[in-house]
Amino acid sequence: MQYRVLGRTGMRVSRLCFGALTIGPLQANLPVREGAGVIRRALEAGVNFIDTADLYGTYPHIREAIRGFGRDVIIASKCYAYTYQGMREKVERALKELDRDYIDIFLLHEQESILTIKGHWEAVEYLLEARKKGTVRAIGISTHHVKGVLDAAGVAELDVIHPLINIAGIGIRDGDATDMLKAVETAAGAGKGLYAMKALGGGNLLNRTEEAFEFIMSVPGLASVAVGMSTAEEVEYNTRLFSGQPVSESLKVKVRRRPRRLHIEEWCRGCGRCAERCRSGALSVRNGRATVDRRLCTLCCYCGAACPDFCIKVI
Repeated sequence: MQYRVLGRTGMRVSRLCFGALTIGPLQANLPVREGAGVIRRALEAGVNFIDTADLYGTYPHIREAIRGFGRDVIIASKCYAYTYQGMREKVERALKELDRDYIDIFLLHEQESILTIKGHWEAVEYLLEARKKGTVRAIGISTHHVKGVLDAAGVAELDVIHPLINIAGIGIRDGDATDMLKAVETAAGAGKGLYAMKALGGGNLLNRTEEAFEFIMSVPGLASVAVGMSTAEEVEYNTRLFSGQPVSESLKVKVRRRPRRLHIEEWCRGCGRCAERCRSGALSVRNGRATVDRRLCTLCCYCGAACPDFCIKVI
């Protein structure tokens, strides 16, 4: 496994970060022991960085996975709290459920620009105090916006930025992949530590996995890439790719044949663009949100690229 230093934080993180969303109740809903086993496989393969969030419900899986593990593990979490007290409660919950004295990185979840960052400044003030006390080592934001990256680059108090970026630009709210690449370069030049999300476009680029990973690993400003994994085969496949090791055809087949389905997030507003794009007639808008007929869905993923709100994922 390759490692890089995350900006000016001093943390040396693996190029592959374990994205914990996929093992939790929002997606695969693995039992704690099973999910912990998947994480542990990644740790044993050289991954030392885990990304999660208060929303994901995966703290118990991570706690079980790192218990008794012989090496340091860097954990990043995030939440939507925007008040001092709200952020305090979320950080304290993370510490308790992870059974740790500190959390390495804590982020404001899905910030759009300096307006949202400043609008949530009470939460930042708590994180600054926590960083001073040592209960949080580094703070920052996650964002799906080019402007979020550019604006956060100019906020001296923030250490880390977690941007959405992939080869097709799927999910970027205010630009394309080229725009986000430029923003990442600017933020890295400002000394921010950056690690990417959604390199596979929420599963919409699974048919271009190796190309998508080659692209994301070539971005100089990114120290690491958070990738969701929920099976031992996915862990082996991804850790081999990120370590520059060959991947057998049999392993590729196992990963490709894993049963998957189209998932539509609760925040869908029913704009209908996905249904317009669907060539199979599998999508329609009912009761104000998109619905999928799984008998017709071919998992071609064209709908995901059409969604302006990044509601559609393949899991």
